[in-house]
Amino acid sequence: MKSLYKLERLINRISGITGWLAGWLCVFMIGVVFTDVIARYFFHGGSIAMQELEWHLFAAVFLLGAAYVVREDANVRVDIIYAHQSPRRKAIIDICGYIIFVIPMCTLILYSSWDFVSYSYQLQETSSDPGGLPYRFAFKALLPIGYGLVLIQSLAEILRNIRLLTDKHTPALTDYAAPQQEKP
Repeated sequence: MKSLYKLERLINRISGITGWLAGWLCVFMIGVVFTDVIARYFFHGGSIAMQELEWHLFAAVFLLGAAYVVREDANVRVDIIYAHQSPRRKAIIDICGYIIFVIPMCTLILYSSWDFVSYSYQLQETSSDPGGLPYRFAFKALLPIGYGLVLIQSLAEILRNIRLLTDKHTPALTDYAAPQQEKP
């Protein structure tokens, strides 16, 4: 059981790193969009490469940040029923949700995106627009990477919820975070 806990913490660290990277990519994306807007509206310039970089960065932020969102339990859910459940029932609902919905979806996307990325790499695909970005296959590779990260984070969440259900002394749902200070 201790090795499963170590695995869970390792996966949480990986998701933390990719979430941190997604955050900095957001800052970079804001700079790119700002520069592009200034170039277009004040200097009547701009480039196709800048516009493509914007949407590639947006995709990278989404795909690299998704596992972090799962780790932080910041995903969108319908809280009509879930919010009023005990922590044990929430754990059961979460386990079922990951097993029934998230893991099959991630597996399907991983399976179907492999040929998509592989073909793009074999072609050394670049932008079809003149002045566009080279190495489009590198950005397409973020698709299986992002969903692979969500898949392994989902496994960590299942482990965490199983630990919550089996260990009566588990103090918190997210014990990888910094300890909370008690309020006086």
